[in-house]
Amino acid sequence: MRVTAYPNAGLPNELGGYDEAPDQTAGVLAGFTRDGLVKPGRRLLRHDPGPRPGGGCCGPGDPAARRPTLPRRTRLAGLEAVEIGPDSRFVNVGERTNVTGSRAFAKRILAGDFDAGVAIARDQVENGAQLIDVNMDEAMLDSEAAMTRFLDLIAGEPAIARVPVMIDSSKWSVIEAGLRSVQGKPVVNSLSLKEGEAPFLAQARLARRYGAAVVVMAFDEAGQADSVERKVEILARAHRILVEQAGSTTRTSSTTRTSSPSGPGSRSTPVRHRLPGRHARAAARFPHSLVSGGVSNVSFSFRGNDPVREAIHAVFLYHAVAAGMGMGIVNPAAARDLLGDRAGLRERVEDLVLNRRPDATERLLAVADTARGGAHGSGPDLAWRALPVEERITHALVEGIAEFVVEDVEEARLRALDPST
Repeated sequence: MRVTAYPNAGLPNELGGYDEAPDQTAGVLAGFTRDGLVKPGRRLLRHDPGPRPGGGCCGPGDPAARRPTLPRRTRLAGLEAVEIGPDSRFVNVGERTNVTGSRAFAKRILAGDFDAGVAIARDQVENGAQLIDVNMDEAMLDSEAAMTRFLDLIAGEPAIARVPVMIDSSKWSVIEAGLRSVQGKPVVNSLSLKEGEAPFLAQARLARRYGAAVVVMAFDEAGQADSVERKVEILARAHRILVEQAGSTTRTSSTTRTSSPSGPGSRSTPVRHRLPGRHARAAARFPHSLVSGGVSNVSFSFRGNDPVREAIHAVFLYHAVAAGMGMGIVNPAAARDLLGDRAGLRERVEDLVLNRRPDATERLLAVADTARGGAHGSGPDLAWRALPVEERITHALVEGIAEFVVEDVEEARLRALDPST
């Protein structure tokens, strides 16, 4: 299918001229040319046997139709654009809208209470998530229908829809259902070479057609990579297929590594050896892609003890980000400041994560029960509840918050009936 772009330089002014400069028009056209959707052409379109011409009906002329030169950055979008580059801080992907990772979210979705699920998504964004990861992989769910319904609902919530969506599923049919429903430029989580090159290439081409970036897991036909060398080998192979055969640019793919658990029952190479090797080598090998991972995986051995899990996440992220990790699936509301932590917990967690001493697990277990119960994390910002009732109702309408609607409307009704107000 050929795509033709026939833009103008805005509306004419009172004198019939065009105030929009060529550089402004070039900036508008940048997304089309950058992603290869159109090729820059001349001011007037004529028969062109080549693919995808681009030109203008009036105003832009040749200078405006030039292909702009843009810095290499990862560009995603919800209602708002998100640019990620070397100067960007770590990107938080909210993890709580995932039925496999959040019991609270799963309970609400399985009960059909999608509005409560939307509230969880809103909390994630309010607490700092720059993307949200949405997963509906549950045996008791029609995952495709649930994904479509949830994405349709959050599309009507500007406070949520402004951030890009990471569509997360082990089933391509669910991912594609999400791609058909989501707006902006999402992220597919994930593709892998587990089933071979042919399915990988077919899915990569579809993801590109839908305009999505992709996360690539370090799996191939032989299984999950278990060493730095294997991870780099698998990701290099996937990267080559994406760029050379699927038509992706290096800016539209995000490479990922699987985080291994630390603590009782875990069996893995010391993190102090894994982090510099896996993250730094992947970041160096694919400088225009992001290295990402699921941070919660690291602390699965301490399920049920949120303070210890949050401390493990904080230590892991501190060292992983320094080694080149640019994006991670994490609960932004559970960010922990270890500098103000109770004495001993930070040191013991670092001993475990960095494998600095042979009895690290036992030493952390000795204080784990003491730390339990001090769960950290801020709830939704309710400062707006101190506003006058009219402003509270306006805020709730704009943000799509239904929790207080009955009491606020009743208060407004009583005020309207009171002649003294």
